[in-house]
Amino acid sequence: MTPTTDPQPNDPQDASRDVLVGRRMLLKSGLIVGATTAVGASLGFLTERRTAAPSVQEAKPTFNVFGSETAEFHGVVQPGIVSRHQANLLMMAFTVREGQTPQDAQRMLRVLTQDAERLMAGKGGLADNDRELAQYPAGLTVTVGVGPHFFDRFGMPERKPHWLQDLPAYRIDQLQERWCGGDLIIQICGDDQIALSNSRRLFVSQLRSWASLRWLQDGFSGARHSRPEGETPRNLMGQVDGTVNPAVTQDNPQVFMENAGVWNGGSTLVIRRIMMILDTWEEVDRVAREDVIGRRIDSGAPLSGVHEHDEPDFDARGPLGFEKIAPYSHVRRARSENSNERIFRRSYNYDNAPESGQAHNTGLVFLSYQASIVDQYMPIQQRLADLDALNEWTVPIGSAVCAILPGCREGEYLGQRIIEQAL
Repeated sequence: MTPTTDPQPNDPQDASRDVLVGRRMLLKSGLIVGATTAVGASLGFLTERRTAAPSVQEAKPTFNVFGSETAEFHGVVQPGIVSRHQANLLMMAFTVREGQTPQDAQRMLRVLTQDAERLMAGKGGLADNDRELAQYPAGLTVTVGVGPHFFDRFGMPERKPHWLQDLPAYRIDQLQERWCGGDLIIQICGDDQIALSNSRRLFVSQLRSWASLRWLQDGFSGARHSRPEGETPRNLMGQVDGTVNPAVTQDNPQVFMENAGVWNGGSTLVIRRIMMILDTWEEVDRVAREDVIGRRIDSGAPLSGVHEHDEPDFDARGPLGFEKIAPYSHVRRARSENSNERIFRRSYNYDNAPESGQAHNTGLVFLSYQASIVDQYMPIQQRLADLDALNEWTVPIGSAVCAILPGCREGEYLGQRIIEQAL
């Protein structure tokens, strides 16, 4: 770190400081004069109002808000994946109670579908006594997935797809049970915390006959329009996060299943809670941070390029002959020559109160959507676990997987084609 030195005579910082002090004095003088003038003007205005005839009632001001925005619930795929990246995230995992039947699964999914549809439309749940809390959905989306043990819990193990399985253990994992697993996963995203909180309360209440809350994770990604539209968000380590992503359309076979029978239009989701070790990260200078990631901090460009979306050149070398993008960098380890190993990822920051012995409790709720966890996600994660310089400052402490149910048409419920084969 560069040692701090006392300002030298004629230091530009001193000149800037003198200008700043002068401006403050001028502003204070202006405020005093302005305040005196404003008081006189106000008294004159009040006197005039008392003697003037009553005027026509002024029209109420009009303004545009995001609160009335709604997302479409019905479709081939569920909302919340193709949808734009909203400001806030709330993920909930439930454990299904013992002794459930396929009929119970049908009833639960019917209730869940009806409430999700109504909440996204700003109407509130069917049994909601506080529907006013739902009237401004602010782009709310609800996405429902089922975990590896969902079908066993509801007495229909034959309906469980062979590809729905937990992740293997990775050497970098330090998983905590309180952030892992789940038989039923509900993802809620939106631009207003009240709408999210109301949705959480309703789902927990409505589902308690069939399941109990296992864990809840929330996150944020910056307020709506706090950055230019389409700009890649940053995580709390200061890095752009999410530069390389496939186009998200409902017919993208890298994200949604095709030729999968009743699962057509479904997807899979990996949820990883990743803790950041900020205490030591703060000791790393910018050059070293860029070397770890393989991208520039300011622009997000690969170290071999100029702009964020430039294709990384892993053969490029610097003046001394070293590779510009190190073989241990996160960018290089995450990249594959296999075009099938692509995922659509979204990250939300979390920054909670530090626990005992911690200075920070900060990290990412990392979400990865893909048609196949086995073929797309696992090879990438294995490479990162084997060698990634970023592992020095990030620790996975939570992990869960689920199958995102296909979308449904109006009058249907989520998972209907899958569940009714077991009835």
